Amino acid sequence: MIDITEQESFAEHRLTSDQIKIRKISVHDLRQSLRQGYDDFRTKPSHIPFLILMYASFAVLLSAYIMGEELRYQVFPVVAGFNFLGPVVLIVLFEMSRRRESGLELRWGAAFGFIHSSSFAPILALSIVMMLLYVAWLYMAELIYFGLFGNYTPASMLEFIQEVLTTRRGGALIMYGNFVGFLFAFTALSLSVVAFPLILDKPVTSFTAMAVSVKAVTSNMFVMALWGLIVVAFLTLGSALFLVGLAVALPVLGHATWHLYRKLVE
Repeated sequence: MIDITEQESFAEHRLTSDQIKIRKISVHDLRQSLRQGYDDFRTKPSHIPFLILMYASFAVLLSAYIMGEELRYQVFPVVAGFNFLGPVVLIVLFEMSRRRESGLELRWGAAFGFIHSSSFAPILALSIVMMLLYVAWLYMAELIYFGLFGNYTPASMLEFIQEVLTTRRGGALIMYGNFVGFLFAFTALSLSVVAFPLILDKPVTSFTAMAVSVKAVTSNMFVMALWGLIVVAFLTLGSALFLVGLAVALPVLGHATWHLYRKLVE
């Protein structure tokens, strides 16, 4: 249970976005963050729970596919949209990196200590925002599909892939879908890349955390865009290896995001 005194202290000392300064970073900082993230992963490996999580998610997707084959067109948006929920899942890794940096004990139980702290409410609020963004993306993807294909329902996944790759409306689906997906992905990156680590590190509200995160991205547009591409590349390679690679890619990216935050925020 959160202590009342701690809540009062949080409200009294919480920072505003104007009080939090953003640094300019370079591509070298991205490389260094990845190296530090990998070091954190080697110190406290977390591939087993993430492997279980990946295959559990895959089982849910497969079950949904079998139960509702008419939703084949949503398979890609569902999988791609998982990127929006990444920071919510990786919050424990941010805490592990924070503890290692501070010389604290590296126990998984201790990494969940934020649940009983004043950070939990802002983290929960930000997690809800990311969930809503994910739902909005799925809704937009559905609107784009029905706008181009109407009530057409492919008889199989192979037929759907052929329709997408060989027809004019399929090409339009790829173009519009990727463009709208990019806008949603950029929004998710801007709102969350600094926000979740910041909430763990400093007394801020969820609104302040999102404002600082957006400021960090816009102040380092090229470097942060490159970071987004690195994240996509890691997740794509990890997914290509029957999800096994994600059990390493996700933890490394999670730890690296903490170190990137430390470089961005004074």
